[in-house]
Amino acid sequence: MSDATESALLDALDDVFLALDADGNVVAWNRAAREATGYTNDELAGATLGDLFDGGVDDAVAALRDAGTAVLDADLVTADGRRVPYEFEANRVDDDSRAAFAGVGRDVTGQRSRAETRERVLREMYEIIADRERSFAEKVEALLALGRDELGTEYGTLSRVEGDDYVFEFVAAADDSIRAGDVVPVSATNCERTASEEETLVLGDVARDAPEATDRTGYTDWGVSCYIGAPVFVGDDVYGTFCFYGTTARDDQFTDWEVTLVDLMSRWVSYELQRDRATERLQRQNERLAEFASMVSHDLRNPMGVVEGSLELAADTGDLDHLDRARDALDRMNELVDDLLALARSDAPLGETETVDLASCSRECWANVPTAGATLVVETTRSVDADPTRLRQLLQNVFRNAIEHGDAATVTVGDLDGGFYVADDGGGVPEEERQRVFERGFSTAADGTGVGLAIVADVARAHDWAVAVTDGASGGARVEVTDD
Repeated sequence: MSDATESALLDALDDVFLALDADGNVVAWNRAAREATGYTNDELAGATLGDLFDGGVDDAVAALRDAGTAVLDADLVTADGRRVPYEFEANRVDDDSRAAFAGVGRDVTGQRSRAETRERVLREMYEIIADRERSFAEKVEALLALGRDELGTEYGTLSRVEGDDYVFEFVAAADDSIRAGDVVPVSATNCERTASEEETLVLGDVARDAPEATDRTGYTDWGVSCYIGAPVFVGDDVYGTFCFYGTTARDDQFTDWEVTLVDLMSRWVSYELQRDRATERLQRQNERLAEFASMVSHDLRNPMGVVEGSLELAADTGDLDHLDRARDALDRMNELVDDLLALARSDAPLGETETVDLASCSRECWANVPTAGATLVVETTRSVDADPTRLRQLLQNVFRNAIEHGDAATVTVGDLDGGFYVADDGGGVPEEERQRVFERGFSTAADGTGVGLAIVADVARAHDWAVAVTDGASGGARVEVTDD
């Protein structure tokens, strides 16, 4: 190949081409090199790599000599003094030409600008989440605003999925068409797919990337034409979505950087929600410990005093009949300990739920309760989605409460709209005490521990059920358990 042909080929390159001798002196170049630097051929012929680039040149030349390859990330200094970010990659030339090394360089102004922008966004994101003066809500709102600016979308939201509902918890928007607290059908949104698939969904153009979604209300009525959203988790469950969307479709797709940014934000939100839930659980446990300490010190003190007094009397008088009172007091203490252990376990997380036949479960629980001759009437045909162990715990405590404190002769299990009830024909619960009967330590009986119905309330709460006491049809009490 002739020198003229080589020169023509090099001049066809858009990138800067430079050939260097062993000392880093320029010995050959192309048209792009003259245009980029503004130097004439004579000026380039006398230039060194250090004349053309500022930053890291000595290290690059040393790497070329030692390893035969180097990448120089530095500013190209033009003839008129301008500085242009450049990346120059060179390698050793293994033929007998006068050039020892040859390489190409390209303008990376856009890349450096993008890198600087990304660094700024990440720094701002860090400053938001690390700000101890801001509340969780303020941090989420700031992240949504930051995400909107970076992604160029009209809307950014943190939303919660509740069954068939999609609840907007936090909204950053260019208008008031969506506000925090608004509820829409989850089926109308692209977030349904994000939540169900439990992975980030990226749609630069909904019509192009997901034509099956163009019949959703979000597209047809709200005009959502581009979307990027990541799932938010609390534990192993999907809480909702952290997403951004706009009414103008993109010609291209959201970039990897944009996807990464949304993922980072959603993961932080997941972590914070999980931490808040753990904090609430610890607070409840601390409150429970304090209540246990109070109940133990209060309720065990009396029977312990009885035991101590009875033993002293038996020792002083030799009358062993005093030991009967001590034995009764010990039985009472065992009952208290059992109740407190049951109450402690009632606040544990639910196990696996399954469909449970309420009638069969009721009869099984009745067989495990001292009934004192009372009768169980089962009028339910309902099945409930529940943790079977915890449901048995609830029913047995309601049954025991009806018999021991209500003096019931008949206990009935029946159906309600959205739930079930357990009614008795005993003495009932005074209206002014119905709000308190589920409190720990409260009892309508002088010798009651106030634990049984507290367990019922805990189990109901764990299932997201509501529980209440009202009048029974036969004048006793009726405990109603319904969907909350």
